Formats: sequence, C-alpha cells, structure tokens
Amino acid sequence: MRLVLQEFLSLDGVYQGPGSPDEDTSDGFTRGGWFVPHMDEEFERQAGTWLDAADAFLFGRRTYLNFARDWPRMTEHPFAGILNGLPKYVASHSLVEAGWDPTTILSGDIPAQVAELKRQSGRELQIHGSGRLGQSLVAAGLVDELRLVIAPVVVGTGRRLFPDGGAPAGLRLLSSRTTPGGLAIHTYESTGLPEYGTYGADA
Repeated sequence: MRLVLQEFLSLDGVYQGPGSPDEDTSDGFTRGGWFVPHMDEEFERQAGTWLDAADAFLFGRRTYLNFARDWPRMTEHPFAGILNGLPKYVASHSLVEAGWDPTTILSGDIPAQVAELKRQSGRELQIHGSGRLGQSLVAAGLVDELRLVIAPVVVGTGRRLFPDGGAPAGLRLLSSRTTPGGLAIHTYESTGLPEYGTYGADA
C-alpha cells in the first residue's frame, strides 16, 4: 500500500484544530475552526474521491479518539461507511483499548510497523490529520504522497506541520488547483532528501 498523508493547513502552516473551536485546545490553543468557513461542495467531492481510494487508515491517538467519538454516530453521512468499515490503525504508546472496530493499536517501533503495513496488498493507507505522526513518518521516509489542503487564513499560532528544525524532505508537485471557497489543494510525491543548489552564482 502507498502511505498518503492528508492534511488541512493554514497559510502559515498550522494544522491544529481546523474543524471546531474545541477540537484541539492543547497548549492553550484558542483559534480552532479556521478551516470550516472555506469548505465547499467541490472540496467535499474531492475528499470523497480520496476516501474511495483508501483500503485502510492510520491515525495518531488524538485524531483517532476524535474520529472514534464522532463517526460511529454519523451513519447518514456519505463518508461514514468507508470510515467506519475499513481497517484502522492507531499509533499510540498509551492507548490500551480501541472501541472503534476494526482497529489495531500500534506501539513500540511505529515506523517499523508502518513499513510492514505498507508491504500488505492494497491501494492507499491514508493518514488524516495526525500531524505529529505525519511528521515522524515523513522524517522516516515512509510517506509516499502528501495531499495538502491550504485554507486562505493566517492562524498566527498553533502547531505547524513543518516546524523549524524539522527533518528535510524532497517533494515533486503532482497537481494543484483551487476551489470556489478558496482552498488550494496541492498533491506532492515524496522524492527523498531535497537537492540544494545556487541561484544567480554569476550575478
């Protein structure tokens, strides 16, 4: 399976709390819900197309608990059958019981276990949100594709997907487009470590 990271970001790279004010208030974050005003029908159609390509999902603990709380009750939503029915994996060193079946808890050497999952037959193993997990797997060279949905807003504070001091990564742009609501959807393929060069050396 290909490992695909799907992330909602602000223009300043924040991924924390896109969906609602109380989604993730850790570290005193009070600006949640910044993504929602820009959602539109075109984005929802794209999100459905992405979900149709999934054969399994991988979450960090915080995102998993939010999804596990909400999606089993949203049976009428067109995405509910996929999210509730497909195999789910949650990376956590503290979670001892998962109530959202079918779920497998991964602990210990997470990158090694994810690499083993990727060797299974299938199309996409998708990470939704779970920024810290995504960061670690990008750094480990395990993420094959990044789908970044960037909202036209500067949040100003909060956790960023690519913070200062993070691991370098080379990417190749596969596609880019915008929706009527102003969302910029960029899809990248991982190319390993970035190449560095010099611009205007003779200037």
